[in-house]
Amino acid sequence: MNITLLLTGKTDLDYIQKGSDEYIKRIKRYNNFEVIAIPDIKNAKNLSMDQYKRMEADAQLKHLAKADYIILLDEYGTEYGSVEFAAYLESRMHQSIKNMVFLVGGAYGFSPEVKKLAHHSISLSKLTFPHQLVRLIFLEQLYRAFSIIKNEKYHHS
Repeated sequence: MNITLLLTGKTDLDYIQKGSDEYIKRIKRYNNFEVIAIPDIKNAKNLSMDQYKRMEADAQLKHLAKADYIILLDEYGTEYGSVEFAAYLESRMHQSIKNMVFLVGGAYGFSPEVKKLAHHSISLSKLTFPHQLVRLIFLEQLYRAFSIIKNEKYHHS
């Protein structure tokens, strides 16, 4: 199975980029993995929330295939503990899913078009995080899930 993290915008904070790079390197030891960062929406300040979501959806949809298993990282999604998330991931790995795509939405969330395509949505927390921090938190949790699946020492339960 291939796993992709699809998000909007580049990381401009050095500590987040360094942490992200480290977890990406670790994840790739376990699984095919890539991060796709679509460019920030131009003139976002001049757009309504609906216009912004529509433009972001257009950019996201260019990177999604019909056969992709799409999981939204969304504040209204299902909350998992780390062990539960690992079990969820492992169960999907045993299905015939070729491509799993985790999607981080923009500041206004996901458009209805993107929500319709999603197979599942996951909340990382009831807390609100900046988008750049979400990528680092998610990458760490994905790495942790693989270490749990492999019964390695990283996760202490």
